[in-house]
Amino acid sequence: MRRRGGAALSAAVLGMVLVLTGCDDLEELPLDDAASGSAQGAGSGRSVSPLDNPDGTEPGLAALTSDADRAEARALIEKVATKGRGPRTGYDRDEFGYAWMDSAPGDIPFARNGCDTRNDLLQRDGEDLRFRSGSDCVVMSMRLDDPYTGRTIEWTKSRAMEVQVDHVMPLSYDWQMGAARWTEGKRQAIANDPLNLMPVDGRTNSSKGDSGPAAWLPPNKQIRCSYAVRFAQVSLKYELPVTPPDKQMMLRQCGG
Repeated sequence: MRRRGGAALSAAVLGMVLVLTGCDDLEELPLDDAASGSAQGAGSGRSVSPLDNPDGTEPGLAALTSDADRAEARALIEKVATKGRGPRTGYDRDEFGYAWMDSAPGDIPFARNGCDTRNDLLQRDGEDLRFRSGSDCVVMSMRLDDPYTGRTIEWTKSRAMEVQVDHVMPLSYDWQMGAARWTEGKRQAIANDPLNLMPVDGRTNSSKGDSGPAAWLPPNKQIRCSYAVRFAQVSLKYELPVTPPDKQMMLRQCGG
């Protein structure tokens, strides 16, 4: 998938980002002004519902607001198995392959297309893309409607870490929930599967760490049910359980 951008983007200006840490009752936490008001839900017209995007090849996380969609979301989450979180012993990022490889095995979307995973995801979710001269892969600037904060980010590669590609179901979490016993190929697959990847505000992603939904949810309350659905979709595809508190919190975000 390749798209070429238009005019040059203005310099990126990032506001303060709400940083959430682990807590007992995320649903009750207030949002600051940067994640609410007119900026909330920016770009939602282009975002796709996770219920309509089961392979993760379409952009964003559109909010699930209808009773029917939220009931479908709860039914999906109910299918997720649970168990306690295992030890982190032996975990290393390299156990899931080198970062953003283009050669993930199996039928992972975008794999082996001549472009690394990170740039594939920037192209999937970004708008007004501009590429490195002579390349139709390396994104140099774009506009991103960040689902986690509801803000629009004007991004350039010179400030690369302002946008990070989040593993929705973190790799360390995967390791502790069963991936430690997987083949190398299966670990490479989950690390590069667009279903499990979301370009988002860097500082917000850093605040998440390897937390499950019971300890961390996106600041943007409007997409928390969608985030829970995407977490469940990854869990089900890779037959990875979640902890009982995580499942309870996932259901709660969708009205359960």
